[in-house]
Amino acid sequence: MDFHFKKQSITLKEGKRLYFSSDYHLGVPDLLTSREREQKIVKWLESTRSDAQVVFLVGDIFDFWFEYRQAVPKGSIRLLGKLAEMADEGIELIIFTGNHDMWMSGYLSEELGATIYRNPVSFEIIEASQPPKTLLVGHGDGLGPGDHTYKFLKKVFENRLFQGLFRFVHPDVGIWIAKEWSKRSRIANVNKGEEKFMGADREWLLQYCKEVENHQHHDYYVFGHRHLVLDLPVNDTSRYINLGEWVSQRHYAVFKNQSLQLLPYLAK
Repeated sequence: MDFHFKKQSITLKEGKRLYFSSDYHLGVPDLLTSREREQKIVKWLESTRSDAQVVFLVGDIFDFWFEYRQAVPKGSIRLLGKLAEMADEGIELIIFTGNHDMWMSGYLSEELGATIYRNPVSFEIIEASQPPKTLLVGHGDGLGPGDHTYKFLKKVFENRLFQGLFRFVHPDVGIWIAKEWSKRSRIANVNKGEEKFMGADREWLLQYCKEVENHQHHDYYVFGHRHLVLDLPVNDTSRYINLGEWVSQRHYAVFKNQSLQLLPYLAK
């Protein structure tokens, strides 16, 4: 297991906060439902504008995303427009790729000025007259023990040769194939059996956090992917936060006053 994480520092200004959310899966299960979800996400983002310094989008923002050289999937214009507004106001955007949108390239960086990460990153949060806090943030796919089939497939999908070959497929065909594949995903079938907590000894992301903590301390571990809202102790000084998803749960996390809180978004 690799414990060499990219490290970044954020000096949090007085009165400012960090916001985290994940797993919007825009595009499924259908246009109407996805658009209603997108409108809620936009309202949540708007509610953060007054005090957000950095907004973290922690993967699977889109249920499918692939950047052809001259085209990207249509849709999600309300979300992208709101993010553009926030970026233009000086709010920093940090986006982690997920297993559904790992094929991000330069489009969101160019249009939004967003920083894109593909692997977990260790953030040191510095506040005036306070000891720094450390957060390990990532989407969460492919981490921890087990799931060797997915880990193999992820290496295939991340391979530049595979991506180059996919670009030869016409966007109309490639995106259609992806949407058909999405119909079989966990999130598209959430009503057929929601994710369940497996117990601390079997939650593989929690096990991953504990393994990392044995080598390198973080006050908080922030992930998505699991589609469960979780706030669990890693040890006496660390916590594992899973942001859940926005298809049925709509939670987010906010860092303020040296503490990370997991909260529901209750507005209709």
